[in-house]
Amino acid sequence: MNAQPTRREKNQGDEFFFQMRVTPCRHGRAVTKHSTVRLKPPWLSKKRNQPGRAQKQTLRLKVSERGPLVDTEKFFTTGQRELYLEACKLVGVVPVSYFIQNMEESYVNLNHHGLGPRGTKAIAIALVSNTTVVTLELADNCITEEGILSLVEMLQENYYLQEMVLCPVLPVPTTMLRNISDNDLGLEGARILSEFLQNNTSSLFSLQLSGNNFKEESAELFCQALSTNYRIKSLDLSHNQFSDKAGEYLGQMLALNVGLQSLDLSWNHLYIQGAVALCSGLRANVSLKKLDLSMNSFGNEGAAALGEVLRLNNSLAYLDLSSNNISNEGLSKISKGLELNESLKVLKLYLNPLSMDGAVLLILSIKRNPKSKMEDIDISNVLVSEQFVKILDGVCAVHPQLDVMYKAVQGLSNKKNLFTWTSPVKLIQQNKVPVNRYQVRELIKMLGEKTDMVDF
Repeated sequence: MNAQPTRREKNQGDEFFFQMRVTPCRHGRAVTKHSTVRLKPPWLSKKRNQPGRAQKQTLRLKVSERGPLVDTEKFFTTGQRELYLEACKLVGVVPVSYFIQNMEESYVNLNHHGLGPRGTKAIAIALVSNTTVVTLELADNCITEEGILSLVEMLQENYYLQEMVLCPVLPVPTTMLRNISDNDLGLEGARILSEFLQNNTSSLFSLQLSGNNFKEESAELFCQALSTNYRIKSLDLSHNQFSDKAGEYLGQMLALNVGLQSLDLSWNHLYIQGAVALCSGLRANVSLKKLDLSMNSFGNEGAAALGEVLRLNNSLAYLDLSSNNISNEGLSKISKGLELNESLKVLKLYLNPLSMDGAVLLILSIKRNPKSKMEDIDISNVLVSEQFVKILDGVCAVHPQLDVMYKAVQGLSNKKNLFTWTSPVKLIQQNKVPVNRYQVRELIKMLGEKTDMVDF
């Protein structure tokens, strides 16, 4: 940044204000703006300007008593900690010591800190020009629509932030604002976010908005924005209240969007009509790779629509259909789609009312497809027989990458049970038997979380 003082504007106590021409550089482009540059008192500058101390550039946002961040002013301080402390004074909140200690780290987790909208505003002020924090978690802070407005205005200035999560999830660090779930953003929060997304100028690529009381109207706003925003790659809308009408909006969005790669709609209320409408748009989509529809209960009709999607779609690699009331009838439709599918690698069908007959149909569909890329199938609530295991071994001879998780094997004699499940590692060590699928699975269980060695 290049800054040259043009004239002295005013003097207030020990703080000096100058009108400056500031030229920040973003993505290789120089943009000239007039801004007020604030310099700290001489005694503080002297202390901070010791050899080896590099001064940092920050940005200040004007703060009103009730309203959001309304304007930006460039100014210099000796460090971002001072900026955050001043912001806390302006909005009238107690500083978060954890944030002060970690604001120069790449990952900052502020979940469950009770920030509220004003505390979030202070955080946003401090992060406007921050280039070190790459992942920020803000779940369960009751930030409401006022807090999300502060974050959105900060995002308009910060070009380093790429991921925003508004829900409690395990961290997968990417860039900066990551988690703001369970904050009761509601319709007004959805409107603020959708307007921001429609600008399509941010570097943000991931949004996690789980558990924010979003309903049909919110879905319509998000889908309007995402129909033209191709920067967002990952979107988590789980644990909201989307139903059939939301499924229609989402289907329309998916038919137009060419950027979204991961969509989580688990724990919503997408029933038959919503699932069918979603699939109608999904058939035309060419970019989505991961789709989570678990815990929606759309039944066999929804499964039939997804089977048609799998027959035509060659981009989807991960599909979670757990707990959707899909029986063998619905699974047969999915299996027919899998006979032609060349992209799906992971299929989760846990907690559906399936029997072994349906499981056999499923794995045989993989065998019939020489171009199948399937690697993992989860039917871990299904009790299978030895006959199923033999069929599975035949399928794995054609597709050696395939792993099927099932509950257990019926009808094993005690002798066979002992041979299969009792200390297979010792049998492998003694080289008495070849390694089969039972032994491999038991070995994995024994390894557990251990990474270095196993006590045989």
